[in-house]
Amino acid sequence: MNWEVVIGLEAHVQLSTASKIFSGSPTLFGSAPNTQANAVDMALPGSLPVLNRGAVERAIQFGLAIGADVSPRSIFARKNYFYPDLPKNYQISQFEIPVVLGGSLSFSVDGQPTTINLTRAHLEEDAGKSLHDNFPGPHGEASTGIDLNRSGTPLLEIVSEPEMRSAAQAVAYARALHNLVVWLGICDGNMQEGSFRIDANVSVRPLGQKEFGTRTETKNVNSFRFLERAILFEVQRQIEVIEDGGKVIQETRLYDSDRDETRSMRSKEDAHDYRYFPDPDLPPLIISPEWVAEVQANMPELPQQLSERFAQTYGLTEVDTLQICHNRETAAYFEVVVSKLPTNQGKLAANWLNGEVLAALNRDNLDIDVCPVKAEQLAALLNRIVDNTLSNKIAREVFAAMWVGESGGEPDSIIEAKGLKQINDSGAIDTMVDGVLAAHPAIVEEYRAGKQKAFNSLVGQVMKVAQGKANPQQVNEALKRRLDC
Repeated sequence: MNWEVVIGLEAHVQLSTASKIFSGSPTLFGSAPNTQANAVDMALPGSLPVLNRGAVERAIQFGLAIGADVSPRSIFARKNYFYPDLPKNYQISQFEIPVVLGGSLSFSVDGQPTTINLTRAHLEEDAGKSLHDNFPGPHGEASTGIDLNRSGTPLLEIVSEPEMRSAAQAVAYARALHNLVVWLGICDGNMQEGSFRIDANVSVRPLGQKEFGTRTETKNVNSFRFLERAILFEVQRQIEVIEDGGKVIQETRLYDSDRDETRSMRSKEDAHDYRYFPDPDLPPLIISPEWVAEVQANMPELPQQLSERFAQTYGLTEVDTLQICHNRETAAYFEVVVSKLPTNQGKLAANWLNGEVLAALNRDNLDIDVCPVKAEQLAALLNRIVDNTLSNKIAREVFAAMWVGESGGEPDSIIEAKGLKQINDSGAIDTMVDGVLAAHPAIVEEYRAGKQKAFNSLVGQVMKVAQGKANPQQVNEALKRRLDC
């Protein structure tokens, strides 16, 4: 039987506020257990939640970025369930009326444009964390510690429609969503620290069937590779269960990266199991048109808008802009470089940024905001290519010296110190060409006999004599004049 995969993703995005969603406790990562939890986070009697305005503004930003409806009135509800790390025995979330409704996210999968619709995005608080290791009891027995530092951390839960049909498509969507929230500055995107976590809802159905199959939810996947592996395993597991005559059980599962498998955690609850009801301690959230307009005015230019502007202004291809607009820092670096070049040199700047710069950053595992070659320095180097002071080959040699900080990373100082100026004197180049032709008559005869590769060999001989400094275009022209006469 042919099977169709149905995937919907829920992303838990930790918002970049300095304090929690309903209290003034800080949200710093890595602090000692229970040092960032106050009376509200611990649900002590008499403590009351107060909504963080910054969390709402970040939700509005996201809604605007995906073309969604920002609800003028939304409700906070209590989602009731028991966990040891949930001191209130309920989580404050949004259910019936979320802050963001609808919207879509566009991206490419293997070069194919794809758009996935979103159902909603709602604000909620995170739970605490149960720590099962390194907490011996009074007699050395194993025990569990409860850390409430994360309790109350602001989250935006972003729910897609179940429109994805492969693990590759789901990963591409998750990457695009991750890039967007980091671009907007509403999340730091650190998956290792739990700032961006994915729940994958997966089901299978016979190809052509309209009804959805029974889904499972794999919780809290914190890497794109693990997301792909978890979906692939779960798809194969469900198909095998059905083909062996069994039934898929609606449940919550956990991905074990060591065994590369998903495992059952608990039966999957439905909405009615949580007994949602409006939180009596929080009034409805009212978002005025003026507030939305204020947030809109402070929004950064979105990746798609920036890509289109770069393509139109500088004649860049989609491949060029895809890398340049991967994050705001890279785009900002490019804008500084191109602003200091002649107006028709945008493609040169893109080639060097996407080539030499990004390759060196990847090699040394660096981010562009700590790039050893500053944008102004790269522009100065590229200007030496534009004015024929350097060939591209020698420019790469200068770039390597700039990368390690020679002469303070200033290209003109390196060019002077190493004597790397390109030879543009036509008389000097003609003299070198004449010497090479006289020294290699056999190669000259091969060229005149129709062997085009011989021409490249002669170019190489001239460049060898010139120690790579001769203007390549002038070398080619001089050789052709003498060989074709």
